[in-house]
Amino acid sequence: MRGVFLPGKRRIDWVDKAVPTAGHGQVLLRMRASSICGSDIRAIYREHLGHGPEAYQGVIAGHEPSGEVVSVGPGCRRLGVGDRVAVYHIAGCGLCANCQAGYMIGCHDRSRAAYGWQRDGGHAAYLLAEEVTCLRLPDSLSFVDGASAACSAGTAYEALLRIAVGGRDRLLVTGLGPVGLAVALLARGVGVRTIVGTDPSPERRALADRLDLLTSALPGDATAADVQDAAGGPVETSIDASGSAEGRALALAALADFGRCAFVGEGGTVTFEPSPALIHRQVTLVGSWVTSLGHMAELLERLDRWAIHPESLVTDRFPLAEAEAAYALADRGVAGKVCLVMDETT
Repeated sequence: MRGVFLPGKRRIDWVDKAVPTAGHGQVLLRMRASSICGSDIRAIYREHLGHGPEAYQGVIAGHEPSGEVVSVGPGCRRLGVGDRVAVYHIAGCGLCANCQAGYMIGCHDRSRAAYGWQRDGGHAAYLLAEEVTCLRLPDSLSFVDGASAACSAGTAYEALLRIAVGGRDRLLVTGLGPVGLAVALLARGVGVRTIVGTDPSPERRALADRLDLLTSALPGDATAADVQDAAGGPVETSIDASGSAEGRALALAALADFGRCAFVGEGGTVTFEPSPALIHRQVTLVGSWVTSLGHMAELLERLDRWAIHPESLVTDRFPLAEAEAAYALADRGVAGKVCLVMDETT
């Protein structure tokens, strides 16, 4: 089978590998959808950061996979041939406190391996996956929904949970890329009625308007006063999905006293004065990284219950053979979610 390899410097190469065989506790998946994440662009496609959990080990790319089980290895107890699944994209040691809590993303054991980073990912016809990382898709959800939930929508859902966003809150989302758009989409599900978003890209603001996700979409240079005018007052909650210093600063500055903020956008830096920004206003600031296995399963159930489809955020689909064009588009930062689709039924 052919798979996508990312050598860096904004290039796509191809590798040929044999179709793997499922070992103990593993399943072989026929890939149906494998979407592109901003972290793939930032840390692999443009340059190889080469350290820590973002160290790319020359594997088949793609950490947002969704597919169909075609064979199961010995010891598998939950899944069978024909099951439709989304894949939690990190396999941990299974023994540490983080793994036991379902947060394999936070596993520090040397055996930890993320699909598409340290072990082969979803940008190929087949994926060898640990059964424990595979979650059944409800019948109402497409494979593209499942791929989106594997990282971007899961990351958005976790951030909403971490700062307990609910129907009584006004919400600011800084950065309207796929994660920021997913925050707004899922915030509707938890009952939020006032959502203000900011982004420097007019294309992404226009997409948010077309999807009717926001109360107001403001440019990237919007001020706290602009946000509060659009929201009808200071916002109780904010989530930065931009990873930019400006977006992070605005997410804090627009908050009401005792407001809650989550940073999920990766990369970049930020500088602020703790006393006026946090301490004197008694603001809560948390970092939120991906999600847990349990919360991803909960998200899939909620999507089914709420009749919400992350697939609606996918603006562009490409066959696997056109991965080069797909990555080039995602790199421009003007599209919604970009997804490689391996079968027309997705």
